[in-house]
Amino acid sequence: MSTEEGSAVLHITGEFTIFRAAEFKPLLLDAPAPSEIDLSGVTEIDTAGVQLLMLAKQEALRQQRELRLVGHSPAVLEVFELLNVAAYFSDPLVMAARA
Repeated sequence: MSTEEGSAVLHITGEFTIFRAAEFKPLLLDAPAPSEIDLSGVTEIDTAGVQLLMLAKQEALRQQRELRLVGHSPAVLEVFELLNVAAYFSDPLVMAARA
């Protein structure tokens, strides 16, 4: 996790699947909780990854703090569209620019 302009940014790279859920859960929920999650490096995401993002968003709302998802990779966009969950996160879906 990095700090940019006073806010904690969590950069997720590689697979965001059930096989790494235990690794990501504390990063998403424990203090200091991120205010932004960069999904540009996600190569694969499954329902476990989506559920963790939903839990993080729900926890942020409960704590009355902002949590934004940014840099949606093609894998994330595909799964969000398939599951029709984009509105849940209320963030604009912006695909990360390819280098």
